Parts: sequence; C-alpha cells; structure tokens
Amino acid sequence: MKIGKLQEVEIRNLWHHEQYDFSAWLVKDDNIALLNEKLGLTLVDINTEAYVGAYRCDIVAVDETTGIKVIIENQLENSDHDHLGKIITYALGLDAKVIVWIVKEARDEHRSAIEWLNNNTSKDINFFLIELHAYKIGDSDPAPMFQIIEQPNDFIKESKNNKSTDAMNKRQSERVEFWTIFNEHIINRGKPFNVRKATTDHWYDIAIGTSAAHISVILVNKDSYIGIELYINSNKALFDKLYEEREKIEEQLGFKMDWRRLDTVKASRILYRINGLNFDDHSNYDSLIDEAIDKVIKMRSVFKDRVK
Repeated sequence: MKIGKLQEVEIRNLWHHEQYDFSAWLVKDDNIALLNEKLGLTLVDINTEAYVGAYRCDIVAVDETTGIKVIIENQLENSDHDHLGKIITYALGLDAKVIVWIVKEARDEHRSAIEWLNNNTSKDINFFLIELHAYKIGDSDPAPMFQIIEQPNDFIKESKNNKSTDAMNKRQSERVEFWTIFNEHIINRGKPFNVRKATTDHWYDIAIGTSAAHISVILVNKDSYIGIELYINSNKALFDKLYEEREKIEEQLGFKMDWRRLDTVKASRILYRINGLNFDDHSNYDSLIDEAIDKVIKMRSVFKDRVK
C-alpha cells in the first residue's frame, strides 16, 4: 500500500482576497456546512454586506434554529489587535450573540483575549477564535480545515450567571441523559441531521432551511409523550398556506398531525405525538428515539420546500 504525505498549503495561494475570494467561497452551501459542523450551528440568511459606521463586517448570518445573529470576521493573516477591536465593534453595532474570528494563525495574546471575553461577558455572548488551514496529499485538491482555538466555556458562563449553584434536578438530569442517547442514535444512523449539544432543555431543534420555521423534538414527561413538531416562529400566513395543503401533506407524511394556529401568540405549531415517554423507565428509549428520528427525517422531506 502506498501512503501519501499530508502537506499544508499556504491559504493565500487558495484565496488571495479575504472578501472577494474567501468570503465568497465560505458562504456557499457546501463550505458553510464545514463551519456549521464546527460551531454546532446552522447558518441561514447569510449576508456579506453589513456595515457598522465606516467599517464592513465580512459575514452576517442567523442561526436557523435559535434565531440568534452571528458575525464572521475573516483574516487570512496572523491575528492582530486591529481585527480584535473590529469584532468587538461589530458585535456591539450589529447586536450579535455569536462572534466568529477566522485567522491564519492565532497569536497567544489574542487567544488569551478571546478566552477572557468568554469568561467575563454575559452567557448570551459567545466568541470563537478559529484557525484556517488547508492540506493536500500529493497532487490532490487542497482540503480546508477549521481548527477551533478558543470557544465559549459553558460551565464558567452558566456558573457565573446563575443565582443558584445547586446540582441539576432529576428532570434536568433525565433530559441530558435522553439527549445524549438521542445524539448517539443520530451518529449511528449517519447523521441524517446535525447533532446538537445535550442540554437540560426539554426541546431539541433541527434546521429545515429557513429562519421562518424549524423542527423541534420536545420531551413532555408529565404527559408521557415525545412531540415532533414544525415550529413556525411568527408567520400565520405560512401556517395558513400549509393548512390548506394539510390533506396532501399528511398523505405524504403517512401520519396525521395536530394543527395548532395559536391565534393568541406569534408562533404556530404542527405536532405529532409519540406516546410512551417515562423518565423512570428507559427500557423503550431506543425504540422511541428511532421513531422520533424517523419522523424528523420524514417531516424535513415533506416540509422543507414548502416553508422556503
């Protein structure tokens, strides 16, 4: 067997200009997916023209499932003080909650600065410092790689901002355990959708290609069911459009949905229930989770083009 040698490629040979070359490359679907996987986000509504005063932020986007604003500043050189100041200015001017700084090489002082910002700012503000590298083997095409150098420390932020430092209660602990098993199933099935961090939340959001709606898996232990729902953020017209097609939609899905317009609130929900959830009995978790994943895959397939 002939084994090749991994060779690093000078990134300036691949992208000569940060805005016209690298930013234009990064915002393409296949390429932003590489960054999404590192960040654990799904970026949509991507814009490469966002100004703060006289300065232009390289990329502004929205995380599909949370709706938070994300800014990306690209620097195909070693990190410097000028760009550090820019990302803070852009975060303030654009009200961004996730700030991503991509550099060729991160200097030690800037690693420390990003670490300090993550440890001493609100838990709602998150800074990522990422190095961009590219490699090839022999005459192969160069392959880009994002390497996270600094990222938010959830434990420090949550501990600093929570009034109580008590351990998780039983319900929260059970949710973390359920989502951990849920993630294992997603990975074993070849990641049909993005894996998200296991948390104490009762919901798990899955992107569907637009910031207007997403799919959520929800745990309702008190009523003994798992909900799989299309959650429409604030668009009654979209709900009405889908409702008009409900018979065709349910025929394609192969199961009935609970259509909830919810006239007294902004959001609308289209829900399917899987009965049998019991935090005190995990014996059916595998079958429940597999059914939930099956329903998510089917709903994404049927709803994806209809909600754009």
